[in-house]
Amino acid sequence: MHIAWLGKKSPFCGNVTYSREVTNALLDREYQVSFLHFAQEAGQLDRNNAAWSAANGSWGSSMAPSSYTNSLSPASCNEVSLPCHYKSQIYTIPTLKSRTVLMKSLRRLKPDVVHASLTLSPLDFLLPFDRKLRNLTSGTQHLMYQLYAPFLANYDSTIVFSYIQRDILVKLGVPEERVAVIPNGVDAQKYSPGPSGLKSELKADRLFVYQGRIAPEKNVEALLKAWKQCNFGPGNVLAIVGDGPLAASLQLSYGEEEGIVWLGFVAEEERRIEILRGADVFILPSLVEGLSLSLLEAMACGLACLATDAGADGEALEEGAGIVLNTQRVRSQLQTLLPLFCDHPELGMLLGQKARQRAIERYTLSQNITELEKLYAEVLQKQRVPVRGLA
Repeated sequence: MHIAWLGKKSPFCGNVTYSREVTNALLDREYQVSFLHFAQEAGQLDRNNAAWSAANGSWGSSMAPSSYTNSLSPASCNEVSLPCHYKSQIYTIPTLKSRTVLMKSLRRLKPDVVHASLTLSPLDFLLPFDRKLRNLTSGTQHLMYQLYAPFLANYDSTIVFSYIQRDILVKLGVPEERVAVIPNGVDAQKYSPGPSGLKSELKADRLFVYQGRIAPEKNVEALLKAWKQCNFGPGNVLAIVGDGPLAASLQLSYGEEEGIVWLGFVAEEERRIEILRGADVFILPSLVEGLSLSLLEAMACGLACLATDAGADGEALEEGAGIVLNTQRVRSQLQTLLPLFCDHPELGMLLGQKARQRAIERYTLSQNITELEKLYAEVLQKQRVPVRGLA
């Protein structure tokens, strides 16, 4: 089976990790994969490839970079560059010719399935459909769901991470039979409990960690304020892993005097795993999420996890696998909870075991790929349109 994957390769974010992990797993199962992604200029592709390889290793041993004008070998995983004016971790602005490049690429590649890991760009709405677009419907506060639902109704299938997300889309007019619930997955052998020298490195007895972008929707300042107000003594350390538009300003107000260490963006996966293995508690105070891969990685590494009920994160931690925070009272809840984990390490150990167990039961990459395989087969069996799309 030949799968054309429309996703992100840079800049680094959860979507990039998701695309990398899933496409590599599909290649390992001997599928043919063509990877279509945005690049800002002719030379940008080579620079992105070099930066990605340095940071994350191989993206498919048979990946062969090419443009849509190149000859495409059916024996390899082809890479197609789509032109764009601008791209960030949040959204992408394609050029006027990007749709033409996309359509020519799909006609040349002739994939069995088009799998679009939506990139928050106008091309998300321009993939090939046969049915007419539906009118925008209301009934939910989630603007992005409202924006995408009329277009998702035209895909053969839409993949969401949780039943809550499925119910929202169904209420907005997406046919229930075209919504598949397939959670993100993590390699639970790679992301697992293990030795780490991080505590010695940071001189920490108890180590808490946040890993993700430092941006408004991640609500990191609520965590920092709660930590500062707890006024912990020496030995309790909060490590902030990541970068973003708010990082510089927040570092001016929250630093080592409060036991807060800024580790910045960590590109090397082995180092990120070492950080998780060395920590006791993982905290995700986000206001907006899908299903956080950082959360699943922390769960698989056996950390006690505290996360808001944004997106599907609350569902991942429900029924005792972690602590679910209300997005409206993050700071006050953390002010109560953080001292408990400092004073009662056995609580963190117990929740870490439960988090690891939950990750293995529900969120392994192997399970994710198996469910994708089933869905691909179902879409192909329906034989509705020449080029079939998944989102």
